Amino acid sequence: MVKRMLMMVMALQVAVAIVVAWALSRLVPADVALLLAVIVVLLVRLAITANNFRMTLRPVPEEAQLGLLQRVQLFFHEYASTMAVTSWHMLRHQPRMHIARTPHGPPVLLVHGYGANGGFWVHLAAQLEQRGYSHATVDLEPVFGDIEDFAVQLEQGVQTLLAASGSDKVIIVAHSMGGLVARAWLRRFGATHVARIITLATPHFGTDLAHMGPGDNARQMRRDAEWLAQLDAADRSQRGLFTSIYSWHDNIIAPQDSCHLPGARNIALHGIGHVGMGRHPAIASHILAEILGIT
Repeated sequence: MVKRMLMMVMALQVAVAIVVAWALSRLVPADVALLLAVIVVLLVRLAITANNFRMTLRPVPEEAQLGLLQRVQLFFHEYASTMAVTSWHMLRHQPRMHIARTPHGPPVLLVHGYGANGGFWVHLAAQLEQRGYSHATVDLEPVFGDIEDFAVQLEQGVQTLLAASGSDKVIIVAHSMGGLVARAWLRRFGATHVARIITLATPHFGTDLAHMGPGDNARQMRRDAEWLAQLDAADRSQRGLFTSIYSWHDNIIAPQDSCHLPGARNIALHGIGHVGMGRHPAIASHILAEILGIT
């Protein structure tokens, strides 16, 4: 379903580019018109990224403040990450599982966030494979479904990976909404089969931008959602299983300290955007360090 949605978005962008190129071809040569049309589409995507940063702009701690060059790097890394993930990696994604011949520790289950699929994890999956960790992705459907239903799908993914790897525990690495799915799964199915849950940019206490998103899952991620309050009350005794990694410059989660999970190991970084979490080397280093500490 995610692929179909992304293909529709891609088709819309192509249609817009064609219309713009046709209009401009009356003024400039056809090849120049086509180039300008592509630039227009890229600028629209650029504007969307800029607007996300504008909507989520919040005060940050003094140690997380960025200079001009750092802000430019943050913006364009997030823009490039968004373009790569939505226009390439998620479109090409095929569910896969890698079982290492001599695994270094528990297998890793990668859980994507809102409106995404397992293609989000292409960079981290490659590093896990290179280092000898068994791993798999899980695709949560339907896109705008209930997080409680996603928890059942996560349990299926856990059991499949356990059976294939021969392990009795898994490490869960989850981005954004995926971290809430992992918490809902833990509440429902217990901690018997989990070694660690590492969340990236997860709105543990909601995000203001969820009011703009469609679906049951978006409603569950609103700052005032009763579902989040119930989840918070239910899993406080299990927070020692969690590591929450987040950025003070997340352009989807607002306020950004909503990612801070009391009782968990919290790692607050800066200069990294929401989608950029999936391909930033600093994030990968922290994830691998957490996994290495378990194994």
